[in-house]
Parts: sequence; structure tokens; C-alpha cells
Amino acid sequence: MYAVIRTGGKQYKVSEGKTIRVEKIPGEIGAPVTFDRVLMLSDGETVKVGQPTLADVAVTGHIVEQGKAKKIIVFKQKRRKRYRKKTGHRQQFTALKIDNIKAT
Repeated sequence: MYAVIRTGGKQYKVSEGKTIRVEKIPGEIGAPVTFDRVLMLSDGETVKVGQPTLADVAVTGHIVEQGKAKKIIVFKQKRRKRYRKKTGHRQQFTALKIDNIKAT
């Protein structure tokens, strides 16, 4: 059984027991998280697709980690103009462990 959820402007395919990294969600480690915006649900035989979401499906999990991803380098340059700019960025993330997919 798997589902497709939407959080942080992105879509994630999740299944029970899987750990995913999503955009930062406020909360402490171990705190429960529920996703009501489920776009699709498949149990192996049937597939339910929401328009845009499924009303009777919820995905629950808990927070495993709050952290920052590896640094990426952003380098801008304009040739022949002596313009060079170098900056870095570390995106914050939340690691979630999916506990249950409830379909009523």
C-alpha cells in the first residue's frame, strides 16, 4: 500500500515504514504529524485518485530529525564586467517516518 501526499509545495510517494525528507515542518523530534492532503492511494489492487484530494484518507507519521542539507554553492558571473558573486545555501528539512496510512 502506498499513497501520494502533498506538503511544502511538493508531492511525495510514501508507504508504511518509509522515511522521507520534506520541507521544514515545525515540531519536536518524536512529535506526531498528520497529512490530510492525500492525492492518490493504491492498495495493490485498486487505485483511488482524488480531484484534487481524497477526503477519507490520512497519512500519519512522526518526526525523526530536524536538520540542514548539504551546502550548495551559488555562483553568479557576468563576463567582461568584473562581476562575480559567490554565496552558499543550506536548505532546512524534516525527516519523517511514516507510521500508518488510514483509508476509511
